[in-house]
Amino acid sequence: MKRKHIFLVDGYNVIGSWPELSKLKEYDLEAARDSLIASLGEYQSYTGYKVVIVFDAQYVRGKGREETKNKVDIIFTKEDETADEYIEQKAIEWKNAETQIIVATSDYTEQWAIFGQGALRISSRELLFEIQEMSRSISQEMKQIQEKMPKSKLNLDSVTLLQLEKWRRGEK
Repeated sequence: MKRKHIFLVDGYNVIGSWPELSKLKEYDLEAARDSLIASLGEYQSYTGYKVVIVFDAQYVRGKGREETKNKVDIIFTKEDETADEYIEQKAIEWKNAETQIIVATSDYTEQWAIFGQGALRISSRELLFEIQEMSRSISQEMKQIQEKMPKSKLNLDSVTLLQLEKWRRGEK
């Protein structure tokens, strides 16, 4: 039996822990969120894990909302709900014999709360290293594939290349 993996990410915690995103959020929080979503979209494609990024209401006020981008589920919590509370609740709700919950956060208290519920934990820094290693691995694989492939004489325009890339990612 193959286990399903759900990867819950404390979005603002990760943004604050990754040097590049931490700098970016100082002048463009939305761009920092989009960059994280794109990185975790690649991670989801590579690992096959279901990725859920949770942003708490400290920067985005309102009733809370859910959306999907790059096949990643994005949650903005309700105004009086923290990302930690949401993650803990879902870790309990989604946990079963067929599902492994993994939580990415550098919040020490949250790590122990999650670990106590049987979920695996990874720090934001470890996640960054994992994603960097994934990118290197993908680049190496692509280089090997390109070296083995016969050279094409097709001159594809950027629109066609973009569409091919979307298909590769399973997007429409």
